Amino acid sequence: MAQSNQNQTLDRGLTALELIAFAEAPPSIDELAGMLDVHRSIAYRIVRTLEEHGYVDRPAHGRCVPGERLTALGRHARVPLQAAALPELTALAEDLGMTAFIVTRVGDEAVTLESVEPRTTAAHIAYRPGNRHAIDRGAPGLALLAGSAPRRRERREVAEARRRGWATSSGEVIPGLASVASWVRGPRDDVVAAIACVFLAAADVDLDEAGRRVRTAAEAVARAIGGPAADPHPSRSEP
Repeated sequence: MAQSNQNQTLDRGLTALELIAFAEAPPSIDELAGMLDVHRSIAYRIVRTLEEHGYVDRPAHGRCVPGERLTALGRHARVPLQAAALPELTALAEDLGMTAFIVTRVGDEAVTLESVEPRTTAAHIAYRPGNRHAIDRGAPGLALLAGSAPRRRERREVAEARRRGWATSSGEVIPGLASVASWVRGPRDDVVAAIACVFLAAADVDLDEAGRRVRTAAEAVARAIGGPAADPHPSRSEP
């Protein structure tokens, strides 16, 4: 029973960290209690413990924000991937004249880690780190799914992306915006991220050209982090 209680406490603490780290606005203790479905006193004890270890801060407004230790931990964990992606994102943004970004999977969501805006265009779309959306919507999410083995009842667009090596979508995450993306494999041959570009859905974009360019960037990032360049046609090996 004691072990079970410890596991539940750890689970709540980790869940609280995720909620605070990815919240659109810093939650209060009461709001966090509601999200965790626990009494306010329990939420308070969790936050106080996280504060003591430097993972959470509560400034003058009393709301919960990521602490310096959590920020440092996140930077340390993501540096190899982001460091490898940054030059590729920069080149991709300039080549296509679009904002390029990298996302990773957190639960059932695709979360933006880093983005680079083109410097030579008169106007472009800002797509900031921290943006998140459902894993089964939008080209980045579809790419994350397409890089993995086929699953029952998956969207037709996922299977199509798996065949050609890149995914595309329009208006699924933000009305009026479209995106193209491809997956990145890590050292263990698992999908660790997706490289993507976002543009106005009404823009005259050669999707095949953009898709191939994004695929090339994703393969370059995979090689840089010690992973294999993903097979652009993995469905050929399906039984």
